[in-house]
Amino acid sequence: LQCWEVRRRNSSEWCRFIRTNPDCQLEGGFLDYLDGVFCAFPARLLPLAITLYACWLLYLFVILGVTAEKFFCPNLSAISTNLKLAFSLTPPLHGVTFLAFGNGAPDVFSAVVAFSDPRTAGLAIGAVFGAGVFVTTVVAGGIALVKPFTAASRPFLRDVIFYMVAVFLTFMVLYLGRIRLGEALGYLGLYIFYVFTVVLCTWIHRRQRGDGLAPARPWEPELLTDTEEQEPMGSGSSDYGRKHLGDTREEDRDYRKWRRKPWYWRLFKVLKVPVELLLLLTVPVVDPDKEDLNWKRPLNCLHVITGPLLCILTLKSGTYGLYQIQGVFPVWVLVALVGTVVAILVFSTTSNEEPPKYHCVFAFLGFLVSAMWINAAATELVNILRTLGIIFQLSNTVLGLTLLAWGNSIGDTFSDLTMARQGYPRMAFSACFGGIIFNILVGVGLGCLLQMSASQMVVKLEPDGLLVWILAGALGLSLAFSLVAVPAQCFQLGKAYGACLLLYYAAFLAVALLTEFGVIHAAA
Repeated sequence: LQCWEVRRRNSSEWCRFIRTNPDCQLEGGFLDYLDGVFCAFPARLLPLAITLYACWLLYLFVILGVTAEKFFCPNLSAISTNLKLAFSLTPPLHGVTFLAFGNGAPDVFSAVVAFSDPRTAGLAIGAVFGAGVFVTTVVAGGIALVKPFTAASRPFLRDVIFYMVAVFLTFMVLYLGRIRLGEALGYLGLYIFYVFTVVLCTWIHRRQRGDGLAPARPWEPELLTDTEEQEPMGSGSSDYGRKHLGDTREEDRDYRKWRRKPWYWRLFKVLKVPVELLLLLTVPVVDPDKEDLNWKRPLNCLHVITGPLLCILTLKSGTYGLYQIQGVFPVWVLVALVGTVVAILVFSTTSNEEPPKYHCVFAFLGFLVSAMWINAAATELVNILRTLGIIFQLSNTVLGLTLLAWGNSIGDTFSDLTMARQGYPRMAFSACFGGIIFNILVGVGLGCLLQMSASQMVVKLEPDGLLVWILAGALGLSLAFSLVAVPAQCFQLGKAYGACLLLYYAAFLAVALLTEFGVIHAAA
């Protein structure tokens, strides 16, 4: 029996049905959401359970965003700097590799988790296609409405063509109903070819200008913050008094700024505090732009204990961490003891003022721990979306193209629109198409590749009927529209183009929801 049939039964049978039906067993995760909503809560409190789950779903998106922005991306940047990649790679290559991986981490991890179970593969397909439609219509159209501009012709045509090829490849594997090893490697190979094309096009363009492959200069000079500009200059004891007065004024200014912010902004900041505190205590961050590389001796020594401990306790939802050696000694205790010994050695051989020579190792540790945080949050996210789908009897595809796609794209939406308002609409528009190429090619390719084994070299896909084809067709049609409309306007994009994209997304969403609820259906 399918798990969604639980709602068709009497409420007194819900708990037994959930616990005895193999299809209702969630893969991975720390919380059993189905057992919680159908067993822990009585039937009359089902609306309360749904409300709590919805709040937890939103909070999971906050965890993903904060972890990726403040911990995963900075450590990834520090690794590239320590490996001298930030200087040896051209800026375009750095953008389509390290930067794309950092920005697309939540999407890729969500896809990898969803592909791990054929029952939730529809979430990955829906999220990949749904985010593509959302970004190329709502975000791109919003940029054109906020700040009309002239798009960069060659990068735009290159990205749209590559994205259309990726969509066609995904359309084919959905039609076949499975992905084999060669097709999964083809996704990754196509992305490598895309990276090569970006570098080659950049090299040709700069060679024509006579610049070669020399690293481009920053777009704008580094600006001092208000605090740095207003810091008084002096010496002796008067410096302390001036600095103390400056700090007091800065605190007053921050307090007035806090009071001026709307209530929902302040609420969001307060809700982020527990997440940021846990991340701060478990994830080291190396900042090459700071003189001390963000070296915090006591805190970094604590990271040596908490970082590996978190990794072992989140790997396979704690299965390995809770394993007992010889049936007596838990693995997590061994990891904690080893981490404590290493932390004591680090603390006794370093100083507070100067980072050690091996400080770059903390960037790798921070990268690994933040990746485990993202993977754990993505696992819970996929499980709770599947639970909501069972409660409301919705397909995984519609949940992927709405909730999962919106949640993973909301950060990019705000950052791109803010970038456009600040006078960089071309950069924001390019990010719309360049970033989602990484998500679809690496998300689907890597997600399926990791699920293959020596005995099972095929990942089966179970598309949710007509809705998947509407989703794939809508994405392909939106790309075809932009491919024709943008050159037809001589790459000058204004409010008319933006309004058309927004209306297109509204029409697509209406058709998708009508199909989900059976109003639109395929002919028998």
